[in-house]
Amino acid sequence: MSRRCDLQLQNPCGYPEAGARRLRSWLSPLLDEVAPGTDSFTARFVSDREMRRLNAGFRRRDEVTDVLSFPAAAAGRSDLLAGAGRARFAQEGRHLGDVAISVPAARRQARRLGHSVDVELRILLLHGVLHCLGHDHETDGGVMDRLERRLRQRYLGDA
Repeated sequence: MSRRCDLQLQNPCGYPEAGARRLRSWLSPLLDEVAPGTDSFTARFVSDREMRRLNAGFRRRDEVTDVLSFPAAAAGRSDLLAGAGRARFAQEGRHLGDVAISVPAARRQARRLGHSVDVELRILLLHGVLHCLGHDHETDGGVMDRLERRLRQRYLGDA
């Protein structure tokens, strides 16, 4: 019997598009495939204001971005969202990392790209998970982009 990953899906602003039940049922099989053995993962759906604060604090960029990833391996254990209300859990397990997603930015991107916010949130979750796994599209010569395209096809159809 397979172990269940503790998925923490935080939605402090109550964005209807970021419903935990719907996203958990999609995210769980994805994590089972790309990060087997992961004990925990956190996604936090935030406002533009919180995302700007996180981006300024961690990347020294005073601007809103769509998604930020905080791989657990980068700090031994990922506590990077602790200041944003992240509960400590999986103390002795393998925590994949934390992802923050700006729902307003996802809404704008979905509108611009002509698909639903639900699809955009899943795209951003996938992108964040791949960064937590250590992929970096800015330095890997297209490896992450190719992997992301294959996983989008499998988990999102044509998105």
